[in-house]
Amino acid sequence: MTKRMQLCLSIALSTVLGGPALASEDLAKAKNCLMCHAVDKKIMGPAFKDVAQKYAGQPGADTKLAEKVMKGGSGSWGAMPMPPNPQVNEEEAKKLVQWVLGLK
Repeated sequence: MTKRMQLCLSIALSTVLGGPALASEDLAKAKNCLMCHAVDKKIMGPAFKDVAQKYAGQPGADTKLAEKVMKGGSGSWGAMPMPPNPQVNEEEAKKLVQWVLGLK
C-alpha cells in the first residue's frame, strides 16, 4: 500500500470513527458555546464533562438540557445564569446535548 493510500484510508477512518464527536465540537464552536464552557474545565459555565456526570442516567435529561441550551436557565450551577441562545435551533440543541452527555 502506498503512503498516499494509507493517508486516504487514515482520513476516511478518522472521519467515520471520529465524525460525530468532532462534528458536535465544531457545532459547539460555531454556536459560541465554548465562550462560556470548555470540555474539561469550568470557565463561566460548568465543564461539559461535569454536565455529563451530573445528568448521567437521568431520564429526560437530554430534553431538559436541550431546552436550557435554547432558552437559557439559572440555579443549576450557581448564581451565574445561562443566557438564551436564539441562534441554536432545536435540532442543533439536541445534537449538542447528545455530544455533551456522551463525554466521559
